[in-house]
Amino acid sequence: MKPWNIEICDVTLRDGEQMPGVSFRREEKMDIAGMLDSIGVDVIEAGFPVVSKYEMQSVTAIANMGLDARICCLARARKGDVEAAVEAGVDMVSIFIATSDLHIRHKYRKPREQVLEEACAMVEYARDHGLEVRFAAEDASRTDLEILKDAYRKGADHGATLLSFADTVGCLTPLQMQHIMQELVADARKPLCAHCHNDMGLATANTVTAAETGAFQLHTTVNGIGERAGNAALEEVLVAAHMVGGVDRYDLTPLNNISRLVAQYSGVPVSKNKAIVGEYAFSHESGIHIAAILEDPATYESIPPELVGGERRFILGKHSGKKALEHVIGALGYHLSETQVCWVLDMVKLRSEHKCSITPDILKKLITESQEVR
Repeated sequence: MKPWNIEICDVTLRDGEQMPGVSFRREEKMDIAGMLDSIGVDVIEAGFPVVSKYEMQSVTAIANMGLDARICCLARARKGDVEAAVEAGVDMVSIFIATSDLHIRHKYRKPREQVLEEACAMVEYARDHGLEVRFAAEDASRTDLEILKDAYRKGADHGATLLSFADTVGCLTPLQMQHIMQELVADARKPLCAHCHNDMGLATANTVTAAETGAFQLHTTVNGIGERAGNAALEEVLVAAHMVGGVDRYDLTPLNNISRLVAQYSGVPVSKNKAIVGEYAFSHESGIHIAAILEDPATYESIPPELVGGERRFILGKHSGKKALEHVIGALGYHLSETQVCWVLDMVKLRSEHKCSITPDILKKLITESQEVR
């Protein structure tokens, strides 16, 4: 199987910031942009410069960082928005219009043909001012396919180099995404982008399906932050691209570090069982599992922790076994008899069943107490 033909556009600094209560300072945006660039992210969507003077300053600062990534910003199909993109000095502008009947009716209140004509004029205007243009269809997943194909043809004819499909309200399943993307890829004159939201918890699955079906540019956010339930998570999409898609040009080792950075700057904590970057992503308690992992980590880890800057941890609790406990005791520098190990294990299980977490201090106390056991 050939590797996926993809690039990553991370939208943490724009769509991620639209999560309620999240606002990044300019310096924070620059820190995140620098880490995204170190991973090898191809495109960084730095913001929406027309919304405020400070946002313009932030986008301009990122555009002037000299990163390898192409810097993108968002714009409505309005001249002022495109002029703001030109002023910010970005490489690419994402010009979006809503395409579904529902959005056309309630947001624009004018004929679809007029909406599309005005958008295409802005695509031309941006191209004339030296910007790469991504023509983005908002609420594409609820747009009639033939109408969507026609909009993409016109966008490409007017100079767009990328055509973006947004599942704006996260209503698709992977099989639906596969069907739609097959249709669009076969018809489109330019590469397709997949922008997925997580309202049904399927953003990463839909993004991966789009990649497998021919989408080129995949949109992500660190930790999956974003509006409502968020977006496709950068760390999940990148690991899938590496493990399943055969894409090996990204450096995945900073993923845990950038996850922690974004959690700190956004104020949005990462769930402990979050894939790839959660505290428990590479933690094991089951005695059966740990015994096998000590023989070969691949028995219960399909993703090597070191690949993503993670660390394997053995957690002691009611499901722990003797081998796991011996390993942890040895790692702490202690040597106990078999009788003492069995006593400590009994105490670990007893405490765990009473919802007492076995912290390192508690374990050391039990080890000390076991010295009295003969």
